[in-house]
Amino acid sequence: MSERTAIVFPGMGPSSFADVGRYMVVDPYARARLAEASGVLGYDLLDRFYDSTDEYSTYHQLAFVVNSTALADRAERELGERPGICTGPSFGQKAAAAYVGSLSFADVLRLTAEWAELEQEYFRTEHRDVVTQTVTRVPEEPFAEFLAGLSDRGEYHDLSGRLDDGFLMVSVREPVLDELKAAVSAMGGYSMQTMRPPVHAAAFGALRLRAELEVLDRYDVGAPRLTLINDSDGSIVRTGEGMRAMLLDTFDRPIDWPAVTGTLHDLGVDRLVITGPDNLFGRLDRTKKNFDVLAVDPKGVARGLFVPGARP
Repeated sequence: MSERTAIVFPGMGPSSFADVGRYMVVDPYARARLAEASGVLGYDLLDRFYDSTDEYSTYHQLAFVVNSTALADRAERELGERPGICTGPSFGQKAAAAYVGSLSFADVLRLTAEWAELEQEYFRTEHRDVVTQTVTRVPEEPFAEFLAGLSDRGEYHDLSGRLDDGFLMVSVREPVLDELKAAVSAMGGYSMQTMRPPVHAAAFGALRLRAELEVLDRYDVGAPRLTLINDSDGSIVRTGEGMRAMLLDTFDRPIDWPAVTGTLHDLGVDRLVITGPDNLFGRLDRTKKNFDVLAVDPKGVARGLFVPGARP
């Protein structure tokens, strides 16, 4: 086990069947996990995933967990070592929970499906006009002034994530979205992905409570067997209760990647193995400047491009 290598399960990036379907069919690690998942769920996940058009559907989420876990299986075996440290920003928490042994892979699949259905039900009636916008290259003080101006008008906003310097996720009402984008552009920044439904916002405390009482309380969540870093504050999760809290925090606390990378650096980690479809965390300046990055992703594996020790 290597304490200088950390495994990172990324948050959900674009991963439609067109993006990852070939990988799921040809890779033996993916086929094994897919068969296991279909047995647990009681239906053919690949078929359901193929037919699904919503990029955040239950089946897309389940496929993402399957692929991230299968890529971790491949990376561990081909590298010949097991990373001793783990983190899973945003949706990556789910695969991370299985990897560190706090939940079985089967229970992670069940939990993922149940939470996906609960979120879909919740956002059909609550916060229907809220979206989460990712913005980059925004100067700190002018952007803070813009948000303060929204507050002065009684306009809702929440910080949903801090990814890097000037790289943020912000939740606002959709009628304010064009104003937000215009302000970011005027500051010299860029607006990127708009997420519907929104994520990681303090306003979603009721969703967190339902996720706990209606779903998570039925699962036995154990203490991590590896060093696990909390994606909301960079702390080390040591107990089953700490793991439960981290999983629930994803509903109403912003992710903090700078805090996570700070802890990784303090622990002496110098290489990150990112296992999953990812077009964000491995490319952030804070990631690239501080670590050697090995990206183990479906497209690369399907094309035979996974080479241990290579950099993306």
